[in-house]
Amino acid sequence: MTTDPNKLRTSPDIPLNLITPNEIDTGIGKLTFTDGAPSSDTIQKIQDNYDFTRALQAYMDAHQGASVAAILKGLREAGVEDNNFILFSELMDSMSLFLTPNADTVYYMGTINLQAGPMVFESPPDALGVIDDTWFGHVIDFGRPGPDRGEGGRFLLLPPNYDGSLPDSGFHVAQSRTNRVLVLGRSFLIDNDPAPVVKIIKESIKIYPYTAGGIGTSIKTLLLGDVMPGKPAEVKPVKYIEGSGLAFNTIPPSDHTFFDLLNEFVQEEEEGAFEPEIMGALAPIGIVTGQPFDPDARMRGILAQAADVGNATGRSLNYAFRGTPEEDFAYYPGSAWYNMLFLGGYSFDTPPPAVTPEGIEPYPSVGHRRLASRFSFFHWATGITPAMCMRLTGIGSQYLLNCLDADKNIFDGSKNYKLTLPPNIPQANFWSVTLYDNQTRSMLQTPQRWPKTGSLSYPLPAAVENADGTTDVYFGPEAPVGKGSNWIQTVPGKGFFVILRLYAPLQPFFDKTWRPGEIELVR
Repeated sequence: MTTDPNKLRTSPDIPLNLITPNEIDTGIGKLTFTDGAPSSDTIQKIQDNYDFTRALQAYMDAHQGASVAAILKGLREAGVEDNNFILFSELMDSMSLFLTPNADTVYYMGTINLQAGPMVFESPPDALGVIDDTWFGHVIDFGRPGPDRGEGGRFLLLPPNYDGSLPDSGFHVAQSRTNRVLVLGRSFLIDNDPAPVVKIIKESIKIYPYTAGGIGTSIKTLLLGDVMPGKPAEVKPVKYIEGSGLAFNTIPPSDHTFFDLLNEFVQEEEEGAFEPEIMGALAPIGIVTGQPFDPDARMRGILAQAADVGNATGRSLNYAFRGTPEEDFAYYPGSAWYNMLFLGGYSFDTPPPAVTPEGIEPYPSVGHRRLASRFSFFHWATGITPAMCMRLTGIGSQYLLNCLDADKNIFDGSKNYKLTLPPNIPQANFWSVTLYDNQTRSMLQTPQRWPKTGSLSYPLPAAVENADGTTDVYFGPEAPVGKGSNWIQTVPGKGFFVILRLYAPLQPFFDKTWRPGEIELVR
């Protein structure tokens, strides 16, 4: 059937909001059209902006992957191969370039390779540790917040898509989405001495292949015929690289080489190892598993611009977070103390559950990923675990960051500042205050090897309380007279920010009846 063109109905007036003007002034310049058709100049501007937008999204949404890639690269350059560890037997110090570490606990970290099959990790007792995949996806905790509850245990780590037999018992089983996992462990000093802790770590940690049908599998299960009896795997000694005093870099670059590092990282994993959301951000800029990444000069320029803007965005989110539902990081209204995990928890989509006398009350998911929270966190920190933000007292740790003084000005290393902590600092283990370099987000490098103070008396004397129970902490180039144990050194011409840590935090922190003072400029 055909329609007689002479009988076509005349359409009503076209709404003006459907019309594209011939000229539009925008943030990327003037766009021109001929009756809705874009000019060649406009098409080029739009294509450049599209590529820039995708590159900026990739920088922000994939930052955690680049961070892990930088850690892996730094560990390899330090001599740490898969299934071995770097161990900071005299605590981590400011020689290492590492995103916001502490100088309070004995760190040990390494990667476990699952490409050949499941692996077993035997953990030390009384640890505070996490195993993440190589996209900083949480796999399992070990130590005090883990299923071993600080007793030490055997963790069976499964590679992606593993469908083989599993033991009946005897292991804490966890599935990874990637072929490598990153083990980040911290152990606490014993009588303010790291030496006995280091001994326990070296005696406890074991890494070896899992043997199907071996320990953990009952004879009853074997008789079902689905798995053959297995012999115990050979347990090779773990090699430890000493990290204290070692200068090495684990921080992703801020310029266009960020994308080269990210591509190398993506190519190391098999297809499907990363979330489609992340890969969807990478594919438009040419980072695809199994394909070469070879941007032309035009795209290189766009990637450089995206890295500059992305880096600036990460810094701005931390220095001037807004009180919007997506950026309300403040510990309490008007305070410069903040934590990005308060909004969406370790998964960045569900706030940490409330803990009440009646029990634990989970909050529902907010229904979307809080991307500002995720990006600001991974731009500043490494590793992710529920223990960083859970509201259970006496377990895990809690952190508050601060980039601005009481007048909301950035910190100046040539000036003097004072922080007053009210009495009864809410921690069952210890507390500390540490300074970090604005540029590297690593511990501030000064003649003071460990830029910290707190309740521990190693490696520096413990901070001294005032007669009224308050504790003053001083920041400046020179120590106030008689206050050396409460002082952290700064450097003229070098900015810094502050992290307050509470290990085994107590209820006054969570209900905010205890609040740290704002950091005052000493005039």
